[in-house]
Amino acid sequence: MLVSQILKTKGDTVFTVAPTETISAVAALLHSRRVGALVVLDAERVVGIVSERDVVRAMAEVGAAALGQAVSGVMTRDVLFAQPGETVDSLLSRMTDRRIRHLPVCQKERLVGIVSIGDLVKSKISEVEAEADGLKAYIAAS
Repeated sequence: MLVSQILKTKGDTVFTVAPTETISAVAALLHSRRVGALVVLDAERVVGIVSERDVVRAMAEVGAAALGQAVSGVMTRDVLFAQPGETVDSLLSRMTDRRIRHLPVCQKERLVGIVSIGDLVKSKISEVEAEADGLKAYIAAS
C-alpha cells in the first residue's frame, strides 16, 4: 500500500501553526483538533513539526513559563518527510528506527498531507486481514 492511498482514505487535512505561536496555543490546538502533532509553516514552507512530546518536554524543563514561549524554540527542525509514492512498510521502518510518530507528506516541496504511525498500522492491519480473507475463500473453494 502507498501513502497516497492512505491520504485518499483519511483525507489531506493538515493542521498547521506559525513558528511565532505560543506553546499554550499549540497545546490548545492539539487538544481541540485531537491530533498529536502540528506542522510548523512559515510562509507556506515547512520549518518544523511540534508534537505533544515537545510540549511536555518544554513544561518539564521550564515549567509553566514555557507556555508563553514561541513554538520555534521547542519544535523539531530536522523534519523527515514522506512522499505519496512511498510504501507503508518503508515508512513503518523509518518511523520505528527514528522513534517518530508523524510524517508530513510532501510532493514537489508542497505539503499534501500527514501520516501517523497509527494510520500506517491501521493500513497494514487492513491489508493483512484482506489477505487472510482471500486465503480463507481460496481454501473454502478448493
